[in-house]
Amino acid sequence: MTDDATFVLEEAEESMGHSIRHLEKEFQKIRAGKATPGMLSGIKVEYYGTPTPIEQTANINTPDPHSIVIQPFDKSSIQDIRKAIMNANLGFNPMDEGEILRINVPPLTEERRIDLVKKAKQVAEETKVAIRNIRRSANEDAKKLEKEGIPEDEVKRLLDEIQKLTDKYISKIENFLETKEKDIMTI
Repeated sequence: MTDDATFVLEEAEESMGHSIRHLEKEFQKIRAGKATPGMLSGIKVEYYGTPTPIEQTANINTPDPHSIVIQPFDKSSIQDIRKAIMNANLGFNPMDEGEILRINVPPLTEERRIDLVKKAKQVAEETKVAIRNIRRSANEDAKKLEKEGIPEDEVKRLLDEIQKLTDKYISKIENFLETKEKDIMTI
């Protein structure tokens, strides 16, 4: 393959890899049975007038599978952290215990588990759409190369490689979704 064709393929693979990493982060936010610090990732706390990721404002631990303990670095920010958690609409009610916030993570009901599986499927489908958009863009780049004088069989080979790459990443998404579904539905 020419350098241009290789570049198109590598760029597509890198973009698809980013999509998979994003999917993994989103799946970490979807709770499955036990408490994890990742459940709070993505929450921004108004910290001295600046929206700051919660991980940068406090230590977050899970002493047992049903609770999360948040210990602010600055005790005066405890109410801001509590407010940010409430505003994130995760269904948690942090309890202020003076120097720490404690979140009791209730066990999931069957109905809630089904909702979480639906959410996981939605996130997986959005990622598949992103992968397909990357494929479309890479295919367009490959066709531009043909107009620039790269042989037709070379472009056809590149299009085949892009499709194989797409199939590989769609399969990864399916595997991640299947694992996450089992994780959510396991009591």
